[in-house]
Amino acid sequence: MRKTAWFLFSLLVSSLVIAICAPAQTATGSLEFTARITPTAARPEPVRQFTFYVLTRSYTDIVKEAEQRDPAPDRNAFIEGLTVSQELRDWLKNHDTLDLASPDVDKLLSPDDIIKVPEFQRAYQRANTGSVTMGMPKPKYTDDMKTQHPEKYEKLRQDYLAALTKFVRTHPESVSGIELELSEVSPQRKWTALQSERRKRVLRVAPDLAQLRFLAAKADTDLEGRAEVSRLPAGNYWISSLNLEASAGDMRVHWDVPVTVAAGQTARVELSNLNTTEANASNR
Repeated sequence: MRKTAWFLFSLLVSSLVIAICAPAQTATGSLEFTARITPTAARPEPVRQFTFYVLTRSYTDIVKEAEQRDPAPDRNAFIEGLTVSQELRDWLKNHDTLDLASPDVDKLLSPDDIIKVPEFQRAYQRANTGSVTMGMPKPKYTDDMKTQHPEKYEKLRQDYLAALTKFVRTHPESVSGIELELSEVSPQRKWTALQSERRKRVLRVAPDLAQLRFLAAKADTDLEGRAEVSRLPAGNYWISSLNLEASAGDMRVHWDVPVTVAAGQTARVELSNLNTTEANASNR
């Protein structure tokens, strides 16, 4: 009797263990994927020995989070920090350009702009130095007059500015080439460098953020470009190359491909040119 009872007890315990473990075993699935790149006018090539990351969140969204943590530089604050005249600061805030050395900047400058903004006036005068443009008015006042004869100085200065304004209006072609004299005060290079530094910081932070908070697994492809991950909890994932480029021939690509893993099943994904982040962006 004791042996029979013990046998029945053992059988009951085993059944309970199996019943408890069964859901845990079936609550996971597997992921298999193949990565291939097709260079221009060539055959598809496997992405060999490349590390892919299985994330619980889209890497694109992770990059956006990293960008929010390191906000883009404020354009107006940048302009206010420039060592230029207040008139030029106001002009930059009211115009959608910071590149004063652009060949098209002359089309943005009105005669009033050239007269009122000191940097534009000096650049215009330098561009037309040496009687390049016939009939251009010349100032009849000197710096010495400013202290010795201030009233006369101011009258002659106003007369000159009025004559110069009229000349610019009647000779718009004289503004052409002013950008060559504005390169030294153009803030575009500093602005580009500021944005570039911020972008580099984001690109450094985003991969770490992805692996610390959203990494479910990672796998290296074999010589055929294949990889697999087993025992993944059922759910939604993204197969990502993070900020690493996979390359073949003339192609340089990134992946951030969504996939759903179902319990007890194997999800299969083909990574190709068609589902790269570059291809997805071009289709928006």
